[in-house]
Amino acid sequence: ERFCTWITSTENRLYVGWFGVLMIPTLLTATSVFIIAFVAAPPVDIDGIREPVAGSLLYGNNIISGAIIPSSAAIGIHFYPIWEAASLDEWLYNGGPYQLIVLHFILGVCCYIGREWELSYRLGMRPWISVAFTAPVAAAAAVFLVYPIGQGSFSDGMPLGISGTFNFMLVFQAEHNILMHPFHQLGVAGVFGGSLFSAMHGSLVTSSLIRETTESESANYGYKFGQEEETYNIVAAHGYFGRLIFQYASFNNSRALHFFLGLWPVVGIWLTAMSVSTMAFNLNGFNFNQSVVDSQGRVINTWADI
Repeated sequence: ERFCTWITSTENRLYVGWFGVLMIPTLLTATSVFIIAFVAAPPVDIDGIREPVAGSLLYGNNIISGAIIPSSAAIGIHFYPIWEAASLDEWLYNGGPYQLIVLHFILGVCCYIGREWELSYRLGMRPWISVAFTAPVAAAAAVFLVYPIGQGSFSDGMPLGISGTFNFMLVFQAEHNILMHPFHQLGVAGVFGGSLFSAMHGSLVTSSLIRETTESESANYGYKFGQEEETYNIVAAHGYFGRLIFQYASFNNSRALHFFLGLWPVVGIWLTAMSVSTMAFNLNGFNFNQSVVDSQGRVINTWADI
């Protein structure tokens, strides 16, 4: 009884929750193995052709070039825990740490979604924080889980490193033409639009703060945490932006505005995750190869055919 009360208590400095009971060990495991493998893992036979690729710092990489190399193409999408290998050396050679990290990480961040909902529920809040976090989790699941399953091997998953991520992106474009996939294009609109709207909102609010301080003080001192009165003049901000663009381009409802600021990037990232998940099964981006023909059916080459 005391244990259950402590787990679900909102008085703890960090909320644990029932989802946290699973989240904490899975994320700690993923993080610990990632750090150890990034520093010291031996080369991995990613292509299954007995040509190991080094990804760790101790094998000649730096922070930019280092990565956790995906598990071997010889393993495919078979589950490959430590106890399935004949030895620890074999497990490392075949890229076992990649599966261990990815599967614990995906489970951990799914529990993080649940924990966000759980804390919101305990505090009597609405549940939309957890809904928003489903977007990055969907994106991670797409590149680490759905894409490898669709392609038939974890060796096609995204490496856990900076250069490995870029390599994954370049190969993805070459094989699937992702830049011409409508869902990815909508995702780009989501990210760029989210950045634009965030900058517009932040600059408008900062420019219409109600003065509470002198010229020699920071304007930030004009706000006291928990104060009841508004800290900026939304009418002034609405008036400014409505005249800068046109009246209906500016929100006159703070709640609708913040809902929109949350919705736009989240839907964009959902769509991007969907694009990767469809291309996992080779439903690729558009191409216009040989799309122009003459009256006899002969191809007239365009820039698309170069």
